[in-house]
Amino acid sequence: MNKNLTIDIVSDVSCPWCIIGYQALNQALSNLAPDIQADITWRPFELNPQMPKEGQEITEHITQKYGISEQQAEENRAAIKERGLSVGYEFGNRGGGRIYNTFDAHRLLHWAHEFGKQTELKLALFNLYFQQNSNPSDHQQLLAVVKNIGLDVTEAKQVLDSDKYTTEVRKQQQHYQSAGVHSVPAVIVNNKHLISGGQPTEVFQTALKQIAAE
Repeated sequence: MNKNLTIDIVSDVSCPWCIIGYQALNQALSNLAPDIQADITWRPFELNPQMPKEGQEITEHITQKYGISEQQAEENRAAIKERGLSVGYEFGNRGGGRIYNTFDAHRLLHWAHEFGKQTELKLALFNLYFQQNSNPSDHQQLLAVVKNIGLDVTEAKQVLDSDKYTTEVRKQQQHYQSAGVHSVPAVIVNNKHLISGGQPTEVFQTALKQIAAE
């Protein structure tokens, strides 16, 4: 059996379960190679589309959004860090960090897809936010990431300084929302099989084998 799957990952760069899910999916694909391979495309989802430019302190945001205590927020953060380590991803110290608007990051990701660098940019943006405790809405920080992965900084700046790809990103967001995607990550295989959440490697592996065998 030698199958090539199409995988769309609906996610946000400030979603910890999205990088956890990707790490587990990537492990599953490594375990299944070369029999099963995949072409991955990242699709936009904003956890906080109304977030202002200055962002919000993260513990304050989490407690307000989910109606939990600060202690519960800390426990959740600890559990996420532990789960990250289990799939080879080390989160930085998010205590005292902030949550930001990510729309411009999604516009850059749409642009990077044209050059086959979308996954590389996505992973670098995860690291910017989760490991460097930095701001994925800040244009200078975004351009530094673009430079680090070898994309054209001048062209990226032109994207950020304009409204380029706004319509395309909004259209994709609306498409997946209307299809019932209201939480992320949402991993969609061959345009019809949905795997929701940051699942363990074994879950992805089993699902991908079943889909490939169809």
